[in-house]
Amino acid sequence: MGILTDPSAGQGKITKIIIKYYSKISVLMYVGGVMWFFLLAYSPLNAGTYFSENALLPGLVKSEFRDESSARQYFDELQDEMKLYENSIPYPWILAKFQQIGLDTYTHNFTLNYPLGKANIKYAGKNVYGILRAARAGSTESLVMSVPYRPPSNIHPSTASSIAIMLAFAKHANRQKYWSKDIIFLITEHEQLGVQAWLEAYYNVVCGHRGVLDHGDLRGRGGAIQAAINLEFHDVNIAKMDIKVEGLNGQLPNLDLFNLATRMCSKEGIIHTFKGRENRSYRQGLKDWSYAFETMMYMVFTQATGIPNGNHGLFHRFGIQALTLEGISDKKSHYSNHGNLLSTGRVLESIFRSLNNLLERFHQSYFFYLLPSSDRFVSIGLYIPSICLIAGALFLKACGKWFRLYQYLVNLSEHGNNSDHSHAEDVELTSDLAIQENVNTNADINLMQIFGVLFFTHAVGIIIMNSPKVITRIGAEYNLNTETSVYGGFALMFAILLFTPLFVRIKSCYNSMTVLHVISLLELGTVLICLSMYNFSLGMLLGTIYVPMLLFIEPRYCRILSCIQKFIWIITHPLVVLTFIVFIFTYINFPGETFKENFGRSLAATEHALIFSIVDFMIYSNWLYGVVCCVIVPNWLCFWSILFSAPKPKTDSNVTKKDN
Repeated sequence: MGILTDPSAGQGKITKIIIKYYSKISVLMYVGGVMWFFLLAYSPLNAGTYFSENALLPGLVKSEFRDESSARQYFDELQDEMKLYENSIPYPWILAKFQQIGLDTYTHNFTLNYPLGKANIKYAGKNVYGILRAARAGSTESLVMSVPYRPPSNIHPSTASSIAIMLAFAKHANRQKYWSKDIIFLITEHEQLGVQAWLEAYYNVVCGHRGVLDHGDLRGRGGAIQAAINLEFHDVNIAKMDIKVEGLNGQLPNLDLFNLATRMCSKEGIIHTFKGRENRSYRQGLKDWSYAFETMMYMVFTQATGIPNGNHGLFHRFGIQALTLEGISDKKSHYSNHGNLLSTGRVLESIFRSLNNLLERFHQSYFFYLLPSSDRFVSIGLYIPSICLIAGALFLKACGKWFRLYQYLVNLSEHGNNSDHSHAEDVELTSDLAIQENVNTNADINLMQIFGVLFFTHAVGIIIMNSPKVITRIGAEYNLNTETSVYGGFALMFAILLFTPLFVRIKSCYNSMTVLHVISLLELGTVLICLSMYNFSLGMLLGTIYVPMLLFIEPRYCRILSCIQKFIWIITHPLVVLTFIVFIFTYINFPGETFKENFGRSLAATEHALIFSIVDFMIYSNWLYGVVCCVIVPNWLCFWSILFSAPKPKTDSNVTKKDN
């Protein structure tokens, strides 16, 4: 059998099956991919977590941390200091405590040049960090313990207890002589911005757009950072420990680090959760699957955004395995011993003793996985077939359309060259119908025009990606805020681009538009596969939304069907999808409000979400905004133009039947 692109392969059985049944098979592949994904949460189809790296086991030994009283004293003193610094870090007090403990103490200044709106808007920040030098080795490797400082005016829960336990652990660690790695104790300002600036200064790199974040310089450094633990304890007594893993652009820490955190919490009797959910067993297959699937979907939604759900997520791009331990308080169990300063301190001691014993970087366990619970995981080998089936539906449709186009042209040519009178009448009828249908069936495939359309749509995507700075400065001239300017500007560009098909000169050429259709299908399918290799959740959600639409999108003779297709495709525009999703969440969270109030609230939330995605793209290099602008929007425009193209000639099926 010839290869699929070989013209002689058109006579093969497989090719004929594809031509005849590709529509039905594509739908089955999509349904199969979605069902495969649903079944991943079923316990017999996933695996239990386990340690792959035996070097992490020293943390299981008896803990020696006894500095609960010191932690309590630090907490009380910090509470008094915070009253004097309502909007900033109490630098003098923290620096003094680091120095009393015996750490090498430094401060780090950084500046954010806000990239949107009026020019010359700057925000300054300062981080404080201390380094405990390794007693048994040179400063070749290091570990990081970080805490985001939140002043009393911050809307997020306080992290004062995190700083207290950090200082108590630093005091305990300074007395021990078994450390073979430096330990860096980092307290950051402005949440993730402070961590990003510190990491850029530590490695002397710029991750976002140049000139946006001035990371400054560091006067002190440790060794190469192997791992980082970020603390977000909201009270001295916690009811449970939530473990966060999702990082920037969907990156995840090595599964062994997650397993280490869960085991240490269990060892100290602290209830650990993932996505705020404990492990449960109903002993009923359907209920167990439903609970696990909900947990897995929470992870999918978080990972797909590419936004870290903790400061740990910014370490991953530097090859540093990191996670966040969030201690969630419960006033009802305030006097419970589930998670007091002593037990949380011992958890930290156990984790850092295990990390201290590592002789090499994390490499044994998985870097790509999904978690239906904290004690079970789905590896990449199990979940990747689902997106392959979904994207494969696009590839199959592209092949089917390509073969059908080739067969149609060959059959049309054979009938046109046949001297038989009856065949001549058929050809004459074909020409008459083509003229009546305004379909240019004999035109050659114009590759220049096809690639011109592709170039235009992708150029538009790049322009949109780089337009927010210009849009916000124009909006500032008319006293519009940044959020309204960007959302309004994008909505205006969306409305203008709806007229793109008017300028596509080949839309009346069925052959050329079919080739454009094939290329667009292949492009989106390839992008879904590539995205899923790095951020499976984003690729899966995009595939679930767009693939079923694309399987049924075809230019139609029926005007009603054509209008329905166009309306549905407008709804799938990224800006419309974002607005609709935010409105649904707003309606669910505020069920008693009127439609007008919910719509206004959701519109404001959509504007803020759009701004956050743009700012994350400029500062942290979050891919989501760039992928949507440079891939999804151009692809959407290509299919929008295809919907206005010439439908498949009615004589196509007649010619095919006569050939058979």
